[in-house]
Amino acid sequence: MMMKHVLGLILGGGQGSRLYPLTKLRSKPAVPIAGKYRLIDIPISNCLNSGIDKIAILTQFNSASLHRHIQRTYARDMFTEGWVQILAAEQTPQSDSWYQGTADAVRQQMMEIQTTRTRYVVVLAGDHLYNMNYRDFVHYHISSGADITMAVQPVGADTAPALGILKRDDSGRIIQFTEKPAPSALTGLESMPGGENPYLASMGIYVFSMDLLIEVLKNEGDDFGKNIIPAVIADYRVMGYIYDDYWADIGTMRRFYEANLEMASPERPFDFYNPDRPIYSRARFLPATEVHGAQLKHVLLADGCRILDAEITQSVIGLRCLIDSQAIIRSSVIMGADYYETERDIVENHQLNRPGIGIGQGANIEAAIIDKNARIGRNVRIRHLPGRPDSETDNWAARDGLVIVPKGAIIPDNTEI
Repeated sequence: MMMKHVLGLILGGGQGSRLYPLTKLRSKPAVPIAGKYRLIDIPISNCLNSGIDKIAILTQFNSASLHRHIQRTYARDMFTEGWVQILAAEQTPQSDSWYQGTADAVRQQMMEIQTTRTRYVVVLAGDHLYNMNYRDFVHYHISSGADITMAVQPVGADTAPALGILKRDDSGRIIQFTEKPAPSALTGLESMPGGENPYLASMGIYVFSMDLLIEVLKNEGDDFGKNIIPAVIADYRVMGYIYDDYWADIGTMRRFYEANLEMASPERPFDFYNPDRPIYSRARFLPATEVHGAQLKHVLLADGCRILDAEITQSVIGLRCLIDSQAIIRSSVIMGADYYETERDIVENHQLNRPGIGIGQGANIEAAIIDKNARIGRNVRIRHLPGRPDSETDNWAARDGLVIVPKGAIIPDNTEI
């Protein structure tokens, strides 16, 4: 019954520039992951699995595909008490600007948030990969007498400088918070000294009472992590809830790539196969995947694909992916397609000397991310070049040493990248 009084408030993200060009036509939470899901499916599924059935998603940048996915996937019927609603950035008499940060986004939508008449608000990010039971999180908040509770993750000295690092006392109360400390500033920030992961990093996930959320947002500052939380630590009981399980902040192209390939590993760290905590996504009613003579090793394979005698290793193959004969794919993320081409499309492709959607015959792809509806021609070669500098062309980009082919891009026959 406690969770009936909780609002799940998911921040839909800004421009997502570090995932460009995957975010050229969509917001970061709408980026596909693990073959058939989108990043936004993770926090929504966590809410539903935790008994939170009132969910609001704050959106702003490149939001059309995100709105479409949410509306098609999470429509609730009239007999369901809960809902999933979108709170989009808008001009009002009180504000005519875009969301300026996480706290500002919540501040601008505070009137709508208050109308939910919930006692507690769980503030969540829309671009993290993890499986948390928010019921335990909220219970810790209430039982510890917290004013604010932050979810925190143990980390080592190698990753701490890129995160918000806090220090907890023996009661669990946060007594110090430093956003992205320099390595030299880590001394004295250990919450669990002597261990492999002595520091605690903020996951950007919070529990507030509704009344206190209204109060703390009266403080100046646009971001929870940079402004609001550091300003209130001395005056309020801010507690740290330790989540010592898999968590990935999909903040960079390299981390997005690594997280996808981890899902194709036999020792995958994130469990999509848990029957008690399923990850929901849009039901597409696709046919079964066909594999004809292909060699597959450590491959995550989505629905509706047709794969001929290709060789695929340590890769993610997304929805409706068509892979022609003699193609070789290694350590890559192939996102698939939004639709199948018709006979008329195939004739038009031939007339225009244009490859069809999918991976052409004899293509050789390594360490690449191929976005949806991309057309990879025959005998295309995408090589893995260690230390490849960032660059961009009309049809492909290099980021963090990876080649990214944007959505709908065309790579002609015999191209070498």
